[in-house]
This record gives sequence, structure tokens and C-alpha cells, in this order.
Amino acid sequence: MKGKFITFEGIDGAGKSSHVEWLAETLRQSGRVVHVTREPGGTELGEKLRELLLNEPMHLETETLLMFAARREHLARLIEPALARGEWVVCDRFSDATYAYQGGGRGLDRAKFLTLEHWVHAHLQPDLTLLFDLPLDVARERIVLANRSLDRFEQERVDFHERVRLAYLERAHASPARFRVIDANQSIDNIRKQLEQTVSSICS
Repeated sequence: MKGKFITFEGIDGAGKSSHVEWLAETLRQSGRVVHVTREPGGTELGEKLRELLLNEPMHLETETLLMFAARREHLARLIEPALARGEWVVCDRFSDATYAYQGGGRGLDRAKFLTLEHWVHAHLQPDLTLLFDLPLDVARERIVLANRSLDRFEQERVDFHERVRLAYLERAHASPARFRVIDANQSIDNIRKQLEQTVSSICS
């Protein structure tokens, strides 16, 4: 039996990352083998590319190509083999993030994004994408309160993040069977109840 592929998406400060490991552990308790991973990253090469992508200024198309290069390695080394073994993969960001950040935020030509997506993983989309959405002012406040050093995406202006959010919602609207939009401006307990209900729908 083929495994399941679940991705978490959302603007910076949406709080999705705090639920990734929790969901994986919940799935493990039901007897599933679950891999937790992230993008960019997830492999030795991918983590090296992550450091460049988050910290080094570069041309938009260079940035996009590196994102997809890391993704191709991630798919080949971890995601596809795990799914083929019947294991589950829970991933913090995937191609929807590239659509939102490079496409929505930075203005990458959508045709170029779609060409790369088709080339790298036309055969594979997540079984379920959980999009954590909340007002931008709340997300920015959370980032400030976290009191940590920011990567170059988190340091972008407010209008950049607003475009990212709108692109995410556009992508969700275009693929309603795959996406579930989570109101991230509610209690952790309520969010986790919603996650349990949502994930149970693909567990059969």
C-alpha cells in the first residue's frame, strides 16, 4: 500500500511548524511509520541549499531553480522511497511555497513555475495540504514576539507577505480537493482537533 504525503503551508508566523511534529507523533501512535521533513532541505544537499536560499541574496530565477533542485533531490532521496514503502511523509512546505513566495511574493512568471513543477514532480502532489492562514498583522506580531534572528524572507516588507498570503489562498482555491485551510488565529487545542478530523479523512 502506498503511503500518504501531507504538507504544511502558510505565511511566516502562521504557527504551522509547531504542529508538524505533533501530527507526526499522532500518526505514529496509530502504528504508521512517519517521516518528518522540510523544504528547502530534507537531505544533506538540500540543507546546504537551504542555507544559501535563506541567507544569500540572489536573482529570483536562481532562487527558484535552487528551490526546485533541492526539491528534486528531496523527492528522489526521501519522499518517493518512503511513499513506495507504504510510509507517511509530513513535510513543512513543498511546491505551494514556491508558488506563493517566488510567484506571489516576488512576481515569478507563473508559466515558469508551472514548467518547473511539471518537470520535477508532475507525477506527484501531496495527498493533503494544510494551509495555515491568519491576518498578516497577527503573523508579524508573532514573529516579533519570538525574538529571534530573521532569514531574508522573514525580513521582507509587509506588502511582500500580503502577496504571499493571497497567492496561497489562490492556490488553495484552485485545488480544493487537496487543500484544507486552517484558521491559525485560534487556540492550539482547537487547531489540533481540526487537524485530527481532517487527517482522518485520508487515513482509510
